[in-house]
Amino acid sequence: MLKIAVYPGSFDPITNGHLDIIRRAAKMFDRVIVSVAINAEKTPLFSLRERVVLARDAVKGFKNVTVDEFGGLLVSYARRKRAAVLVRGLRAVSDFEFEFQLALMNRKLDPGIETIFLMTKDEYTFISSRQVKEICRMGGNVSDFVPRGVERAMKRKFASKRSV
Repeated sequence: MLKIAVYPGSFDPITNGHLDIIRRAAKMFDRVIVSVAINAEKTPLFSLRERVVLARDAVKGFKNVTVDEFGGLLVSYARRKRAAVLVRGLRAVSDFEFEFQLALMNRKLDPGIETIFLMTKDEYTFISSRQVKEICRMGGNVSDFVPRGVERAMKRKFASKRSV
């Protein structure tokens, strides 16, 4: 039986920190599904379709990684995908409390699905999608933080917002 893991997130946009978690999870599991979340509570820079396309481009070198989209309960989605594990990335201790509460809630909803936490490498601990967007919006260089395709897409997005 394949060991399938789901790595959920808004990925607005996908960063090199996310790719670090994906790379490491891909070594641990037969298949990793990067699941781009539909979240009505957030106002993303990129549409769901754009986030999926950017993520697919970013992971195209991984043979056992796919990108999908989902809405609703994460554990229900994971069950439909036959995943037994949810992968969550941690940058700092401050991330842990929120992620721990989510993991406990998911375990209560479906005890058959485990959550594992992977710490990002030191060089990525300070990277967040929110900060990367802000740096790019102000004209800063984000090439060390995101894949090249994401950088180009962000520059186009902010250029079009400035011209409106």
